[in-house]
Amino acid sequence: MWQAIGLTALPHLGGLYGGYVTRHQVKTWYPTLVKPSWRPPNAAFPIVWTSLYTGMGYASYLIYKELGGLTEDAMVPMGLYGLQLALNWAWTPIFFGAHKMKLALYEIMVLTGTVGATMLSWYPISRPATLLMAPYLAWLCLATCLNYRIWKDNPDPKGE
Repeated sequence: MWQAIGLTALPHLGGLYGGYVTRHQVKTWYPTLVKPSWRPPNAAFPIVWTSLYTGMGYASYLIYKELGGLTEDAMVPMGLYGLQLALNWAWTPIFFGAHKMKLALYEIMVLTGTVGATMLSWYPISRPATLLMAPYLAWLCLATCLNYRIWKDNPDPKGE
């Protein structure tokens, strides 16, 4: 039971840090940016991310349980999961903290590919776990498009 709780809660740790980084920027820097009309409202993001983090966390528990913990068989599927989680946590400080929209775009593209690879490695182990990651992958596709559009519509005066 504690593994289920811990693994389900783990992604939220980075989400809490991301919320801390974003909180000030959403009121100061972010409103100054040109954003596409199809951008979700700011109020949607914490709700969506809470759901996505919970789903991916529980999915990781299903994989962990199915493979008997952090066994040798778990190295690739849980390693990919850990990599995508680290990439997920890194995006917010890059975009909102450093205002590096182009770097954040490259980073989210790698993140999205890593989530796809994670799902491919999970599919033979647990289809329910893989399906729990599908909304996350879909949201990342939207977020990648949004990151691209914001970067293109808000040229960096330094050319970065």
